[in-house]
Amino acid sequence: MTEKAAFGAGCFWGVEAAFRKLKGVKTTAVGYMGGHTANPTYKDVCNDDTGHAEVVQVEYDPAQVAYDDLLKVFWACHDPTQLNRQGPDEGTQYRTAIFTYSDAQKAAAEKSKQALIDSGKYKKPVVTTIEPAPTFYRAEDYHQQYLEKRGLASCHLPS
Repeated sequence: MTEKAAFGAGCFWGVEAAFRKLKGVKTTAVGYMGGHTANPTYKDVCNDDTGHAEVVQVEYDPAQVAYDDLLKVFWACHDPTQLNRQGPDEGTQYRTAIFTYSDAQKAAAEKSKQALIDSGKYKKPVVTTIEPAPTFYRAEDYHQQYLEKRGLASCHLPS
């Protein structure tokens, strides 16, 4: 039996690649969640008019990978103190968000976020939202496994 999880952590290409490396992740899909427009396109979302976040929806086997492990990847692959941006990408579509499918996921996400805050790792506030998962709109096919299709390991800019 598999479960779903969804995370917004900036541009979805690199986030998807990070989750695909985990044993127990069965499938990933990039798309849009949390907005007010039905069936948005990438162009709609990039215009910052729909209210959607770029997200990765993960289907995973909880017998092989714990939701807490998914949360660790989420926190590690972006800066949760950046409001409506990640690196050079700016707009509400790049916000940091955890979309939960159950009360157990919500509790785990809140506990994980508080542990990160308590760790003192960041000097700025953690602005990640934790919200019930709304409708997931799958992004266009050319966005799916974007980096993998191009033989790239990541889309991060060199430091």
